[in-house]
Amino acid sequence: MNSIHSVLVVTSINDPTADMVIAELHNRGVPVVRFDSGDFPTTLAVAATITGDGLSGTLSTPSRVADLTLVRSLYYRRPSGFTFPGLDAQVARFAVAEARYGLGGVLASLPDCLYVNHPHRIGDAEFKPSGLAAAVDAGLLVPPSLVTSAPDAARNFIRQHGPVLYKPLSAPPGSLDGSSRTVKVADVTADEIDDTVSGTAHLFQQCVDKIADVRVIVMGSRVFCVRIDSGLLDWRTDYTRLSYSVVEPPPGIREALHAYLAQFRLIFGAFDFAIDRHGAWWFLECNPSGQWAWLQAETGLPLVSAMADLLEKGRSSTPLRSTSSS
Repeated sequence: MNSIHSVLVVTSINDPTADMVIAELHNRGVPVVRFDSGDFPTTLAVAATITGDGLSGTLSTPSRVADLTLVRSLYYRRPSGFTFPGLDAQVARFAVAEARYGLGGVLASLPDCLYVNHPHRIGDAEFKPSGLAAAVDAGLLVPPSLVTSAPDAARNFIRQHGPVLYKPLSAPPGSLDGSSRTVKVADVTADEIDDTVSGTAHLFQQCVDKIADVRVIVMGSRVFCVRIDSGLLDWRTDYTRLSYSVVEPPPGIREALHAYLAQFRLIFGAFDFAIDRHGAWWFLECNPSGQWAWLQAETGLPLVSAMADLLEKGRSSTPLRSTSSS
């Protein structure tokens, strides 16, 4: 068993970002226990005891054992879901729920652990209406937005605030029936709205007359801003057309970013902004599990080192107030 404080990295097997961070931590001599929650219970085991002294116990992989009282930080990336293929459907649903509330509850309750980010806080922050409201409260500019299942409300909003974009409210499935599927951000007109809108909730948002985008990575107290020029409505649709430059945010943005994260009790956030023709930054969204590692290769920013710093320091970090960007 590890006798010194470990870093737990919870993610899927194919995660190059986690690979880079783990390599950096290994180079520093920091013990790391990596696992995917989807490995439970086949190759991942937990034995946690809760007494008057609190939570204690172990978490075991084929090559590592972590003492749950000696976890300095937990890096929660993008683990796969629990699966129990050997069980019939009803029993499997019960087993998945037990694993989620059992193993998930233990991982969410580690003593003296820095969460980057806490899985419950990630869940809270993934609700886009909550994120838009939090951005307004933090003092960020937010395009007029409508969440609705009413066709007439959608038409009226588009006529009042056009041009308007349709955006998915959730992360769409990667595939359906064996085929790759996605829901793209797209222009929408009032004439395109029909009664099918009443089938579920939809997000409509005024389109910012933008000249560029910005991806902002916040890791504890450190803020890294990268301008992305593409000429695309959604730059994520074609990475070959992107050019990058490191920029400084306008006055007040840093403070607003930290205020936003504090509302959700997050340590990390990947923010997207649109820059309009007057230089104003408009908040689009914050992904509490967003990607960032490719920006290091494009810009030279020390992002991997910054994340490793945060995880190595653990709770001794003071992540939410600083003016440094490097």
